[in-house]
Formats: sequence, C-alpha cells, structure tokens
Amino acid sequence: MKSSVLNQCLDRENKIMHRVFNFSPGPAMLPEAVLVQAQKEFLNWRETGMSVMEIGHRGEMFGEIAEKTEADVRELLSVPANYQILFLPGGAQLQFSLIPMNLLGEKKSADYMNTGIWSKKALDEGNRYGQMNEVGQMSEREGKAFIPPQEEWRLNSAATYLHYTPNETIEGIEFHWVPDSAGVPLVADMTSCIMSRKIDVSQFGVIYAGAQKNLGQAGITLVIVRDDLLGRASPWVPTILNWQTQATHHSLYNTPPTYAWYMMGLVLAWTKKQGGVAEFEKQSQKKSEKLYRYIDEREGFYVNRVHPSCRSRMNIPFSLVDESMTPVFLREAATAGLTYLKGHRLAGGLRASLYNGMPEAGVDALISFMSDFMRRFG
Repeated sequence: MKSSVLNQCLDRENKIMHRVFNFSPGPAMLPEAVLVQAQKEFLNWRETGMSVMEIGHRGEMFGEIAEKTEADVRELLSVPANYQILFLPGGAQLQFSLIPMNLLGEKKSADYMNTGIWSKKALDEGNRYGQMNEVGQMSEREGKAFIPPQEEWRLNSAATYLHYTPNETIEGIEFHWVPDSAGVPLVADMTSCIMSRKIDVSQFGVIYAGAQKNLGQAGITLVIVRDDLLGRASPWVPTILNWQTQATHHSLYNTPPTYAWYMMGLVLAWTKKQGGVAEFEKQSQKKSEKLYRYIDEREGFYVNRVHPSCRSRMNIPFSLVDESMTPVFLREAATAGLTYLKGHRLAGGLRASLYNGMPEAGVDALISFMSDFMRRFG
C-alpha cells in the first residue's frame, strides 16, 4: 500500500515537472529558472515569513523590488535620465486610451501607421479622443504582406505624435527600421519586441509594452515617457490615469500589481544574466532565421505569407498548403509537447512565437516535428 501511494506521488511529481515548449503569443513561455526562483520564494520571500504577494507596496521591502526593477530597465535599454519609467496595470490596450489622453492636449490630432490588428485597435481608440490621421496601411509586395516605405506615408507636420507598432503579433510583421518622425514625438507599442533587440530610446517620446511577452507575466505594463511629455493631460483625465501622477508617485499612487512587478524584476535579472539585450538580439535572429529557412525550403507543404523584408523575429505565422490538415497538425504537435501553435482566430493557420523565454531547443523540436509530419502526410 505504501509503495502504491509513493508511486502515485512520484507519477504526479513527474507530470508537474514536465515542461512543454509553449509557442503562445502571450502570456508567453517564461524562463524555467525564473519560475523555479519564484516557486522557491513563493511562501517565504527573503526569510520574511511572507509571500512577496503579502508585502506592503509602500514599505521598504517592496521599495527594493521597485527600485531594482527600474534600474534594470534603465541598464538593459540604456534609458536616458530625462525619461520616466512607469509600471502600470491595465495592459498595453489601456495605453491605447492613455496615450491620447496624456498627449493630445488641445491639438486633438495625431498620426497613426496601420500595419495590423493591434495598430488598428490603437487607431480606433485614439479616434475616441480626437481626429486621428491614418498615415498608411500594410500593403503587399510579391503577394506577401509588406510594410510600405516611409516616403509613401501621409504624415501631418502638425500632428501631436506619430504612433506605430514595431511588431504585429497576429500578422507576423516587424519594422526593422525606426520611422523618422521629423521632430514629432514618436510613440511605439513594443509589447511584442521589447528586450529582443537594441534600441535608441532617445529616438522615442513614449515606449510602452505589456509584460506578458518578454518582460514577465500578464498584469503589468512598462511605460517609458520623456519628461517633456508629462503634464500635458487635459483636466478631465482621471487623476490615476495621468502619467504625471504616476511619475510623481513612482507608480505607487495606488496599490500596483505587486506580484507581476516582482516577476518582471526576476525576468529582467535573468535577462541581464544571459547577456542582456545584445545577446537576445543574436538569439532571436538565429531562432527565427532557422524556422523561416525551414519553411521557405518546403514551400510546397508549408508557407509563410510575409515579405522577407519585414518578417517578425518574434511571431512566425505559417500555414499548411493543405489547410484541412491543420487540426491534425495541432493535435499531434500538442501530443509532442509543442503547444499553442494555432494561429489567431482572425488570421487562421499556424503561428510560432519565439520570445526570449523560448530556447533554441524549442525551435529545433518544432522543426523536427514539422519534418516528421511532412514525411507522413506530404
């Protein structure tokens, strides 16, 4: 009897310890080392006898977490001193509203580049607060999705800001260049690409990113805003939604999502330990090139419909030429420990997200599975 109970416990432990390769676009796969550390500290953080979730956000202990997280963001992205770093709830979609609320002032007009579903959502939300100018749209070249060059954009020199989405998770496109905003503050939704490549923060007025891709768990959003853009919110903007309020109170005006903030701190510390943004830029390039090369060389069976000049390194959409086999592919992939490969409901097909937490071994496992699947069904 004792042996039977022991075996059941061991079986249960093995199932718990079994980790799959999670290709979800978000919440994304987290580094195992981070999860192990969070598990170790869950009940007793730094010998306090408390979980970090129980620590008061205004106390010295949480203050250490907050200060270290901000310092790591500044170090990893080389954030200049004249930028405020905010840690806010509500996800990147809340910032779709807070950007016009905090920047428009009396102008009531801004420019938006529309390259996909997320940038279109930001544009639509912006139109609730003013007259937004759609400067351009994703187009096609050689039958593939393509970002038009900036000379084709219809920019407004009187715009309050220019908003764009450097990486579109659903369409699988990515800017490999930074738009020239001609002195107008450049606002970027970097939710899906932050910490995956080096950037010059001084080129931007505002950078924002939901945490659930490369920064940690869902529930907290990183906002980096230049000092001169604070204090522009209209009087009717709620106090708690005013970036100036949050900057003045170091994102502690009200109780923040403390555990998500703590998890971001762990992920950033891990990012530094791995070699920082420069290292992850190399890794993301290597992982994505490997998968794109495999797909391109088997175009009679798999296909990617994004132009090579703007393919995302983070989100790789692809399809089976025989789309009727997609459910079989997904079912067998899940059995093989390769999860969340289903494409977005509006795009269909398949998609592999290769954020920083996805090791190269996961890409290798996916390619191996794709090869076996093609051998059996091709």
